[in-house]
Amino acid sequence: MISINDLSYYIGDRPLYDEASLFIGPKDRIGLIGLNGTGKSTLLKMIVGDQQATSGEINMSNDTTIGFLNQDLLSYQSDEPILHVAMQAFQETLKIQEQIDKVLKEMEENYRDELVDKLAKLQERFETNEGYSMQARAEEILEGIGFNTPDLKRPLREFSGGWRMRVMLAKLLLEKPSLLMLDEPTNHLDLPSIEWLENYLQSYEGAVIIVSHDRRFLNASINKIVEVTGYQLHSYSGNYDFYLEEKELRNEIQQNAFENQQQKIKQAERFVERFKAKASKAKQAQSRAKMLEKMDRIEAVVDDTAEVNFKFSFKVKSGRHVAKLHDISKAYGDLEILKNAEAHIERGDKIAFIGANGKGKSTALRIVAGTEPHAGTVEKGHNVSTSFFAQHQLESLNVNNEIIEELKQAGSGKTEQELRGVLGCFLFTDEEVFKKIKVLSGGEKSRVALAKTLISESNFLMLDEPTNHLDMLSVGILVQALQQFEGTFILVSHDRDFISNVANKIWWIEDQEIKEYPGTYEEWHWWYTKEQEKKKGNQQVTDTVKKEKKETVSTKPRHEQPQKELEKEIAQLEGKIESLESEVARFEEEMAKPEVFEDEEKMTKTSNKYNGKKAELEKLHGRWEELVEKIG
Repeated sequence: MISINDLSYYIGDRPLYDEASLFIGPKDRIGLIGLNGTGKSTLLKMIVGDQQATSGEINMSNDTTIGFLNQDLLSYQSDEPILHVAMQAFQETLKIQEQIDKVLKEMEENYRDELVDKLAKLQERFETNEGYSMQARAEEILEGIGFNTPDLKRPLREFSGGWRMRVMLAKLLLEKPSLLMLDEPTNHLDLPSIEWLENYLQSYEGAVIIVSHDRRFLNASINKIVEVTGYQLHSYSGNYDFYLEEKELRNEIQQNAFENQQQKIKQAERFVERFKAKASKAKQAQSRAKMLEKMDRIEAVVDDTAEVNFKFSFKVKSGRHVAKLHDISKAYGDLEILKNAEAHIERGDKIAFIGANGKGKSTALRIVAGTEPHAGTVEKGHNVSTSFFAQHQLESLNVNNEIIEELKQAGSGKTEQELRGVLGCFLFTDEEVFKKIKVLSGGEKSRVALAKTLISESNFLMLDEPTNHLDMLSVGILVQALQQFEGTFILVSHDRDFISNVANKIWWIEDQEIKEYPGTYEEWHWWYTKEQEKKKGNQQVTDTVKKEKKETVSTKPRHEQPQKELEKEIAQLEGKIESLESEVARFEEEMAKPEVFEDEEKMTKTSNKYNGKKAELEKLHGRWEELVEKIG
């Protein structure tokens, strides 16, 4: 479908790609991975044509269509309702709808046979394009990624950047391009929406390329990994877990080949050096020297993993009770987030706060931090020192500072050598520590802000979406750092693999209360699933009991009814049947009218009423026959 051949891309004299090649098949679901700054987003922009390669070719078939979800869409604004924005995916079908409306209006003024023919052809095209179901499909996808039904009528402009990005994602999914490219889609989704998107992508008919740091999301959504490393594109068949195993095996083979080649090179160099001056061996020495010049050198394996040995130090150790939340209530207008909520944080708790967006996780985190007004009290424990990380704090970095200078101003008291060691853990090595904050990418700024948070010598950390904008390696570093942290922390995250590796307690908000599960994410997920199944089962039992009671009351044996009562009921039924037959006939006439069957909305409403009356009539006929048999 798409062939990338000998692709090179240079920024000044620095290569991002150097004669890289890749083939994208029509059913490929690719996870595009690599360190921040290696050119993943740049590759997607070159495929869609937003950027031009320095050299090489990107060829694709003429019928290839591309949908690209990227961070630039955050700035898109519109006064139209989000349902209408999403339905822009059906541009061709909407144009047919406009033509149908125009023809219908013209027929009202001048009914002609040629207009009837034109209308029939347009309606056929409209039906072929699944026009009658396009609104339902748009609603299904928008609600699948987290919007409530009333939200669908609200203008796009009213929503934050992350929610606007969801609308653009819905539009792309409705367009069904032959290649769907998603750049960090999970940054804007909550857990239920991520799981919905996973299921959707598993049955997606076209090809998919996903850039994501969410390991579990990749495992569920893709069948191929393409790694950007060494200015090349390396492909691995399978999901992310398979890639890790396969890469380890490839690295082992490459390292062995590298070491064998180095041994042969040294032997050849010693031979040349020893015999180049001897007449009897000079020809052989020259031959060996030429062989060395022409040899394709095998590269040594570059270790792109990072082991963190992060030394945390506290000025003081906190008391056993870190924080107690009493009778906490919080509302935004009519929207009630928390009502008389209680919670307790103890020393050593590693809490992951999870759940759908809009439930109030970040609000509750700010309440704990003391930066959000609320009703009720938050009682901080003895010797508790806090540090808070959120994405907006990236803006508080001094853009004119060098990275090392920014960390010095964190007030940790660490020496420059110690700070360089910390920055090394966060992938800033050698001269990179002298980079200005203003030239850093979003992911690099996140690493700096996280490093500042972790060296603060606080014994209680609060982290709001700390993995956003980090690559896989950086997430791994953060995991290791938090695993070594001996204090207390609470974090908000939608990254299930990250949560699984760091949390020993799970919090979520339900019925305006903070709920707690004392265990890992896997344990919570198993327990919560069982609880939901149990509730569903109990509800089904309750509904069945109510139904049986109702049926018991309403189905008194009819043979106990006196003859006169039976005859009276038959007479009443015959009157109702006659009335219903008239209504059914009236609806049949209505549906035959052109102004009804040509109007989808009118036709749907009339058809629904007709079907309801028809079902009611059949039920009355059945009851009438039953009574007649009893009398007879």
